[in-house]
Amino acid sequence: MTYAAPQRDIRFVLHEMIGVEEAALVDAILDEAARFAAEVLAPLNQSGDAEGARWREGSVSVPDGFRDAYDKFVAGGWNALACDPAHGGQGLPTVVAAAVDEMWHASNMAFALCPLLTRGAIEALSLCGTEAQKALYLPKMVEGVWTGTMNLTEPQAGSDLSAVRTRAVPDGDHYRVFGQKIFITYGEHDLAENIVHLVLARTPDAPEGVKGISLFVVPKYLVNPDGTLGARNDVRCVSLEHKLGIHASPTAVLAYGDAGGAIGYLVGEENRGLEYMFIMMNLARFGVGLEGVAIGERALQAAISYASERVQGTETGVRGGGRVPIIRHPDVRRMLMDMKARTEAGRALAYFVAAKLDAARAGDAAAQATADLLIPVVKGWCTENAVEIASTGVQVHGGMGFIEETGAAQHLRDARITTIYEGTTGIQANDLVGRKIARDGGRAARAAIAEMRAVASRLDGEEATALRAALEDALSALSRCVDWVVATHAADPRATAAGAVPLLKLFGIAAGGWQMARAAIIARRKLAEGDNAERDFLMAKLGTAGFYADHVLPQASGLAHAVLHGARALAMAEDSWFAS
Repeated sequence: MTYAAPQRDIRFVLHEMIGVEEAALVDAILDEAARFAAEVLAPLNQSGDAEGARWREGSVSVPDGFRDAYDKFVAGGWNALACDPAHGGQGLPTVVAAAVDEMWHASNMAFALCPLLTRGAIEALSLCGTEAQKALYLPKMVEGVWTGTMNLTEPQAGSDLSAVRTRAVPDGDHYRVFGQKIFITYGEHDLAENIVHLVLARTPDAPEGVKGISLFVVPKYLVNPDGTLGARNDVRCVSLEHKLGIHASPTAVLAYGDAGGAIGYLVGEENRGLEYMFIMMNLARFGVGLEGVAIGERALQAAISYASERVQGTETGVRGGGRVPIIRHPDVRRMLMDMKARTEAGRALAYFVAAKLDAARAGDAAAQATADLLIPVVKGWCTENAVEIASTGVQVHGGMGFIEETGAAQHLRDARITTIYEGTTGIQANDLVGRKIARDGGRAARAAIAEMRAVASRLDGEEATALRAALEDALSALSRCVDWVVATHAADPRATAAGAVPLLKLFGIAAGGWQMARAAIIARRKLAEGDNAERDFLMAKLGTAGFYADHVLPQASGLAHAVLHGARALAMAEDSWFAS
């Protein structure tokens, strides 16, 4: 099954909605990335899923073709796209890298997970590592000849990192690390010559809970002062997880210290490890949200292709007509439009947040506040959308969607992990409610809503009436919920937690509608200017925005009811209700 990067929509968002500069350079990068995604990565998606990563006596092999693809990926400089030029990176804006990353994840999510984790490790070391650590590790990691991981979870800990029990014992200028980590994406593989693990562990005198966690860099192979590789470190892959999807991506169980202690080096200060790890985690959360957009796009393309070719039945309301492709049937058209609208809204929102991250790095505090507010929304809403979109894609295929050969089932299996990666949707929602709304008294959320309302007020013309009304209704619902969270959270956090996921989904739907409104305003202006070369694309933008207004935004009122009143039944529930 083929994949073609949605270049026109990506360019529309980058150039028309974001205003990215140096359009010619950016377009050249996008063209080459689209070619690489289609010709190198996409052909390995189904074969890699079928073959899977393989474990044997502690060593892990990736599927056939992955090593050659990764060598080409590194040689093309793709790993270094948005990295700091001081360490060999190209220094391109985050928003441009996000567009390229979408192509990687859409063409082959299992492959793209490796560079995603590496870039998170690069960011953490860049901001928290010593100058010696940066000089020793970052050039090879930026180039991609070494990869990176983050090691958080343990069998007894799960998402509760306060329960981490991995130990780090001082030993001269380093530490010896003992413990086990699970769910480590690309924790062992044969793509690169070294793997740099960033590991959460406790020193002997550390306090209990999250305040006693430190961060250590623990390479698979020790690194000599001149940058050459030394002896194998005391870290071993004891097994790979057997998963629902992303079979080509090795998810490792790692054992540290079975032969005397894995040598590790403290990153930053003791007992600040969770703070440092959140640097990686925040970027990874954004990256996983982008995965949701990508999987949605891939499922959409497959569904459109199948619906355009599958001939079945006559057209509704046409007497004596011939058999037609199922794309002509109203319900199939509804499903495809829903997939398209949610994917385009998610893309625009994700790229908007990426642009805010770029502005934040330039010192814009307001942009940082907006990005912090919206990252859990991008992560939670876009990944929940991905599961729904991929499931709808299976439905469009009918019985053939349940057959692995079409590839539709793989998209659903692969999408399912995205709502769990880097904190479940519930964790993202609690972060949104507690840290991003209640903690600052709703200031960032209200500022975002005000910006959205300003866009809604600019919608005019007959075709924009429904969109304006639906967006204003959704924003009113969101505003009521934000006010309720601010007023309620301190006194009754259980009530706000009960409505947290509906609030996250409501926020995503409203923010997606905001982006669709921005797109519609631009499309209408360009049509008025006589841009006939793009007429079909621009009319599709208006039509998709109209569908979003009629089918997606009205869900806001129901979600608002669940936020405001959903705790009542939960408060009544007893444990015995769940007994078999």
